Amino acid sequence: MLQFSEHEGFKEITPVTHEFLKVEEGEFFSKTFKKTHRNREQLEHCYEINCIDQELGEYAVKTNYYIGVDWVIPNKLPIQVIPKIDDTERQTDYLKMLLHCMKHPEVTQEIEELVEVKWEEPKIEIEQHQDFLTPFLIIEFLGVLRSIVKKGLKKSYYKVEHNLQSRVKGKVLISKTIKHNLAQNKNLHTYCQFEEFGVNTPENKLLNKAFELSKAYLPSFNKLTEAKGLKDLYNYINPAFNQVSTQVSLNEVPQRKSGSLFKEYDEALTLARYIIKRYGYNIKSQTKEKVEIPPFWIDMSKLFEFYTLSLLKDHFGAAVSFQFKNRGSELDYLLNTETYKMVIDAKYKPSYLNGRNNQDMRQVSGYARLKKVYETLYGDKDYNKLIDCLIIYPDQETGLEKITGNDLKQNPIPDYMNIYKLGVVLPIV
Repeated sequence: MLQFSEHEGFKEITPVTHEFLKVEEGEFFSKTFKKTHRNREQLEHCYEINCIDQELGEYAVKTNYYIGVDWVIPNKLPIQVIPKIDDTERQTDYLKMLLHCMKHPEVTQEIEELVEVKWEEPKIEIEQHQDFLTPFLIIEFLGVLRSIVKKGLKKSYYKVEHNLQSRVKGKVLISKTIKHNLAQNKNLHTYCQFEEFGVNTPENKLLNKAFELSKAYLPSFNKLTEAKGLKDLYNYINPAFNQVSTQVSLNEVPQRKSGSLFKEYDEALTLARYIIKRYGYNIKSQTKEKVEIPPFWIDMSKLFEFYTLSLLKDHFGAAVSFQFKNRGSELDYLLNTETYKMVIDAKYKPSYLNGRNNQDMRQVSGYARLKKVYETLYGDKDYNKLIDCLIIYPDQETGLEKITGNDLKQNPIPDYMNIYKLGVVLPIV
């Protein structure tokens, strides 16, 4: 297996050689991720492997801001990209980032954009500790489930079967009545099928089944990240499913939209199917030293965007608007307090450690000139004010673990008026 960290090959050539690459004699290998950004879908390369010397069989690799496992050459040569933003040996604790994000409902509504799983492609065998997919899906699932439980489980009518004594209700199941009652001389009993109203619906059963599988995986998190937040999450969710069974199959729950009132259900059911498919209803497969997982990719730049949102929400709460939209333009964040009125953008780029990106400067400045932004921040149409802009980026050396109001304007970007940058520390394993 080829193994690299994210964002390799941009500063200098990262060579890669392998016998399978020579056999294939290909000049270019890559895999893409369908990314939704600012209301537009686009394909981005997760990695690229280019031939730089065909005679010697030498290739160069570039990895983007995606982590995961996939096939370079199907069934022959896999590649793994691990989470690491700097040049040290420390890996980014992407699970802790995701867990921190799940405290805020805005994240759970957009969570489907984070991961792409290729269930139909051949699985890849890896060491159990290299499995990024399983814990990621479980944290995603528990986070969305928390939002559902906070609102209350959806109730509806569902079919049940009961062996009633001395009475009949709904539809009589003749074959079952004959087999289990009349044949055994239970003449006063009748098998009936009828509808009940409550939470024990097929959808909730599927969620509970995946929740039980997730519960069995929780001890494994102690080896991967800080597990206390997960235990708190589990304890919050668990009582809501006391009256919900786990006896359900995937075929019993059709894939359909739940409507705006229960839109978290769509994402939760998708993740529940992922978890059940991953284990085939049996979490014990996780105890093996080697596991087989489908190819997948996780968008670390989108995760950083959500993580930044959670840091801002921790301090400023409802004063932070996420994905502020105006006629095709979409800001990452808009901060509106009495003291601070700012357009804020998250950039998952190490280049801000020692410099800036002029294209990003123009982009964030353009957002700050939108009339709707002026009207939202100031409540009038006085367009002569100069709105502050802030770019937040990862900084593992001098960045902040928390964001407060005092930090926002500490680092102005030279040559620009009222544009600032702020580094934040990402958790590490």
